[in-house]
Amino acid sequence: MLARVQSYVLQGIDALPCEVEVDFELGEQTNHTVVGLPDASVKESIERMNSALVNSGYPFPKGRMLVNLAPADVRKEGPMYDLPIAVGYLVTQGIVTGTRPHASTKDRSLLRRASESGGESGLDLRQFLFAAELALDGRLRPIKGAIAMSALAAERGLRGVIIPAENAAEAAVVPNVEVIGARTLSEVVGILNGQIEAMAHPTADVEGMLRTATAPVDFAEIRGQEAVKRAIVIAAAGSHNILMLGPAGTGKTMMAKALPGVLPPLTAREAIEITRIYSAAGQLPAGQGLICTRPVRTPHHTASAPAIVGGGAVPRPGEISLAHRGVLFLDELPEFPRPVLETLRQPMEDHVVTIARSHSAVRFPASFMLVAAMNPTPKGDMPAGEVGKREMDRYLAKLSGPLLDRIDMHVEAPAVPWKELSSAPTGTSTAQMREQVLAARQRQHERQDVGVPNARLSGKQLDKLAPMEEGARALLGQAMTELGLSARAYDKIRRVARTIADLEGAAMIGTAHIAEAVQYRLLDRKV
Repeated sequence: MLARVQSYVLQGIDALPCEVEVDFELGEQTNHTVVGLPDASVKESIERMNSALVNSGYPFPKGRMLVNLAPADVRKEGPMYDLPIAVGYLVTQGIVTGTRPHASTKDRSLLRRASESGGESGLDLRQFLFAAELALDGRLRPIKGAIAMSALAAERGLRGVIIPAENAAEAAVVPNVEVIGARTLSEVVGILNGQIEAMAHPTADVEGMLRTATAPVDFAEIRGQEAVKRAIVIAAAGSHNILMLGPAGTGKTMMAKALPGVLPPLTAREAIEITRIYSAAGQLPAGQGLICTRPVRTPHHTASAPAIVGGGAVPRPGEISLAHRGVLFLDELPEFPRPVLETLRQPMEDHVVTIARSHSAVRFPASFMLVAAMNPTPKGDMPAGEVGKREMDRYLAKLSGPLLDRIDMHVEAPAVPWKELSSAPTGTSTAQMREQVLAARQRQHERQDVGVPNARLSGKQLDKLAPMEEGARALLGQAMTELGLSARAYDKIRRVARTIADLEGAAMIGTAHIAEAVQYRLLDRKV
């Protein structure tokens, strides 16, 4: 008997339709085959399903079973097909009922037997997507990409999804989809046969969840470093990448982790997009339905290139995608291998990373704000004298030139005096900083296309959108000459000055704006 159950294939952060066909015939020999480009974990599904069925009280007799995962030209991976294969098998045995337009004559007795058990009041299998990993005792274990699966059901006009209970909150973020979370295979069978009431998980109140989101770290808790906080406000307002240079223990890491609280709150679309990335990577915390705050990713300097940008035999999101719409914090920047840093160049320009494999190519979003930090020397202290200066120059030489070209702001984070450390925190708070950022962002939106921050303005756009007063133009020319600034620093200074002017509510860039922007070019080299 042939049964069909609907599931999905996870490609990147998107779900594609997958039809699971199960054909079972009784026989003296046991022969189980899975076709349709399955990986090892999919081929093992039969063994897990066998134990789960027997331990749940369902027979699994000898016979030939062929499982086809369509379309056959798309690779399938992961244990998510355990449940649809099991449901398909139970349909062939008449234990689970469903609408089957192509039932053969020899199948009708099974259909009658299932109907007599009350199955006619159950659910229509064709209106649901199924996915879950099966434990050997029949429990349902969570899967990756449940939110993408739910979105696929909505796109196809299906009634809903049947998934592990741990994934229900995540899938319920998508509106107009009935999300049924189950804990065991027996519970799924009872729901499908109408013996257990199907309790749909409430649809998530996305807007309400976003309104109550709070930043984990407040800048008011950080003593001193008011100049660095000012630079962070500018960076956040214009979406500028920033590098903090200073000795160990000056609060660089804490400020980087507090920075997302200064950025504009996530929109519903952004929050769902981030959640899809974390779900596809298997990094969504259990039971959490939505990521409501901008992420901060802090990879260690020993991380490999695939860990940073994504990759693997089956492509998975890397740190830059997990930092999408948030902050990628690279601490001890010179300690990262140069080849690893070089891989950031293309994603920082395109805001997306493409991972190509022989059978497919996967695209992951990667629109992040880069925040880097480094000590002046390998010892972590601020050097003194000529010897110290040479040591500092050698350490700075380890930095990737092309990566530095993509960092608009360099700011010094000096050691905080003991008097400030011992006093009560009285500095600028996150709320105050965010208020300035939101006002500046609003001016950008009114002046240029929504979603295009100052950091992404081209030279031609700057000529039009960042007019300078004559005094400002003269000061910039003087700075370029006397400070030996590189030619590539010209547009960076104009972008930062445009953001400073936005923070001040000025239509034109003035001399004070240029003077402050020039200060954020500490590491430029004379060409």
